[in-house]
Amino acid sequence: MTTNSKNWFITGVSTGFGAALADLLLEKGDKVAATFRQQAQADAFTQQAGANGQGFVCEVTDEQQVKQTVQAAIKALGHIDVVVNNAGYGSLGSIEEIDAAEVLRQFDVNVFGPLHVLRAVLPHLRERKSGHVLNITSIGGLKTFPGVGIYNASKFALEAIGESLAQQVAPLGIKVTNIEPSGFRTEWAGASANFVDTSIEDYRATVGENLKGIQSNSGRQPGDPVRAAQTMYDLVRQENPPLHLPLGKAAVKGAREKFTGLLLELEAVAETGNAADFPEGE
Repeated sequence: MTTNSKNWFITGVSTGFGAALADLLLEKGDKVAATFRQQAQADAFTQQAGANGQGFVCEVTDEQQVKQTVQAAIKALGHIDVVVNNAGYGSLGSIEEIDAAEVLRQFDVNVFGPLHVLRAVLPHLRERKSGHVLNITSIGGLKTFPGVGIYNASKFALEAIGESLAQQVAPLGIKVTNIEPSGFRTEWAGASANFVDTSIEDYRATVGENLKGIQSNSGRQPGDPVRAAQTMYDLVRQENPPLHLPLGKAAVKGAREKFTGLLLELEAVAETGNAADFPEGE
């Protein structure tokens, strides 16, 4: 291990960003504790990593299992420098047609899962007065799309958690970055996603068409997970990393459009909003 090497705890390493990141880190000489949902996957990773890491079976929705896994990872690596909340999936369909059970599942994985990880690992980072949390959110955590509302909501929540956490832990030497990818060649729009068909005619032109586009573009997205992994590797070595990092041209464009539009809207309604306060002096 070089003096600049880091120890990582990454959730959801079987595919996508998690797999690309873990592979790169091992190649670079960092150490990795990686979580999977299947024992065979965890065992294969442990064999691949050798002395530089270990795979663990961990369902992020199981808080007790998350606690045990984090402690086992600290024991295996000695300490943790970087935590990557990567495990997640997309629940896609109209807000009216996704049932309550699926909404709960979406939040269980995408919001409560990262919270379980944070609660388990923050005492360790606070004790060390150092560390970096990377939350893999989405451009969908900043900007909404038809048919993506429930997923948007879960990622908006993770964005807020990351922003607030950054304020809490900055005095302790702990850094937080919300990473907001656009379309990358992962299984997000493929096997990992849950699609609810648009059966309501009123939504076919909005939700239905957008979901068709998402599905037809799966496997042809412009984003490269390997380049994203390199970006994360470099990011945690910056002295002053950003709180927000849109990844991919579409993410940068989408974030710019969202906040430019929000500023224009704010100026249009500012007088109305200001008028709701008591007059000064009252």
